[in-house]
Amino acid sequence: MKIDYNKNRFMLLSLFAAALFAGSCTKQLEQNTKTVITDPVFWKNTNDLMGGVNYLYQSVPDFGTPLDDLNSDFAANVFGGTFNTISDGSRNVPSGDGNWNNNYAYIRAANNILQKAAGIPDDALKTYAIAQARFFRALAYFKLVRIYGDVPYIGRTITGRDDEALYTPRSDRRAVIDSIYADLDFAAANSPQADEISGSTSTTGQLGKEYGRVTRSAALALKSRVALYEGSWEKYHGEPELKGPKDPTKHFTIARDAALTVMNEGKHSLFTGTGAMSFQDLFRYPGETYSKNKENILARLYGKDIQNVVANNGGYMRPYNTDGQNAATRAFVMLALYSDGLPAGKSPLDSNGKETGLLTDYQNRDPRLVLTLFKVGDPYASISGGNPTYRNTYWYHQQKYWTGQADFLISPNIFLDFIAIRYGEVLLNYAEAVYELNGSISDADLDKSINLLRKRATNNDTSKLPLLTNAFVNANGLNMRDEIRRERSIELAYEGFRYWDLLRWKTAEIELPKPILGRKYFDGLDYGGSTKPPMLNGYVLFQVADKRKFDTQKDYLWPLPTGQIGLSNGTLTQNPGWK
Repeated sequence: MKIDYNKNRFMLLSLFAAALFAGSCTKQLEQNTKTVITDPVFWKNTNDLMGGVNYLYQSVPDFGTPLDDLNSDFAANVFGGTFNTISDGSRNVPSGDGNWNNNYAYIRAANNILQKAAGIPDDALKTYAIAQARFFRALAYFKLVRIYGDVPYIGRTITGRDDEALYTPRSDRRAVIDSIYADLDFAAANSPQADEISGSTSTTGQLGKEYGRVTRSAALALKSRVALYEGSWEKYHGEPELKGPKDPTKHFTIARDAALTVMNEGKHSLFTGTGAMSFQDLFRYPGETYSKNKENILARLYGKDIQNVVANNGGYMRPYNTDGQNAATRAFVMLALYSDGLPAGKSPLDSNGKETGLLTDYQNRDPRLVLTLFKVGDPYASISGGNPTYRNTYWYHQQKYWTGQADFLISPNIFLDFIAIRYGEVLLNYAEAVYELNGSISDADLDKSINLLRKRATNNDTSKLPLLTNAFVNANGLNMRDEIRRERSIELAYEGFRYWDLLRWKTAEIELPKPILGRKYFDGLDYGGSTKPPMLNGYVLFQVADKRKFDTQKDYLWPLPTGQIGLSNGTLTQNPGWK
């Protein structure tokens, strides 16, 4: 959809951001010239400040985020014939890493805005600009901590190549997380509520009030995400990836309370606008904008049409939705419940090993599985046009963010917004934090969190999936923690959460070394001329277990890029186990 915050200022920042934020301290950029926009010229009023903030919106998660699932057991690039080196444990220490460079670039930009704000007269717009800068600084630091653990914390603008801040050693992750909480608290206290900004991009909004900007609920929702991650990390991890004292209760309490605040303030609700198709349409054009979908908390905007392009989505539809470069695996299919609320191995409806065709996997299942994966006969795509349907394949195509044949033909200029934060996640954060704090969760808390998601998935038809209750769990020999985690994994599949959840739960060492499987293969079925693939027990085998490993002594944290270590004058150290 078309972005409404001042496009000229956004484009202006994009043009000179590299110079402004990467080298504003040099003598050349300190000169006021007629041909170069410089810090002294630009930072004069709150409009300029908001222009600087607009640059930070480039860090809102985009359509690259679902590809994080390729690091997990839920997805594989079955079209390209190669497998993710993080997923199978075969990666090496890199010399450079865009995760490090990009996040520190956004931190530097945010710090620059905070510094320049000091010289601009106070007003409400200035305070909101500062709030947004602190939100994005928090987001960048969370990404860094999640990846590397302890990272250098830099809370001010670096003034030049000789600035000692360039050689800041790694800060304890606990201190960095506390700084994230402080930034998000400020952002929450000084950002508008969701219903105070434009609910739709079809109406031009007042500067600072346009759809797509950070809101109070976005700050609180991100805080719940951060705190849930850190609570799990401190509860389930020890050396070598986490040293020192642990206080998971602190973080789970923060996660619970931040999520509950969003829930109680009533600015958001689950999208149910298209009935039984709501879970699927949430990720398609019917689910765009706050005015149509109160589940949207923060979205990455791409534009309205070819005349109103905000950003290029990278052509995600063809390779990732139709060509199997982010295909689902049997691990996802096996985790989803059957319609009686029981998992594979417990449900009498379990069809594992009893498949009679390509549709068996979809029968009597959690409706979200059916709405997440393509099945034979579903509308599909072809460069030949027309109204093609999905045909026989021996892998599972996931179809979140699929918008149809027309968009397929014009890819990569698709104008679907990406939901970076949604209310469904907030409900899941709440349920998990409550359980982890108490070792239990009441039916009342389940009803205001997980069971709302199940009601949406089934369009209030419990014959398709019963509600989750303590009595049901106890009667069927289930584990409530496992069911809460299952709910999260199915609801948020292919939104970029699965890998990070496996890390924080400390279950990556169990799940990632397993073989990567596709669906059952049927001899004599026309697969479009494809040669018969390798198989394991009748299921398509994409990667054998012998090729997959997870080293608990190093793989829970990523290696720091050697180039950064070399530039640090010895102040940066490598993560344990990496050489």
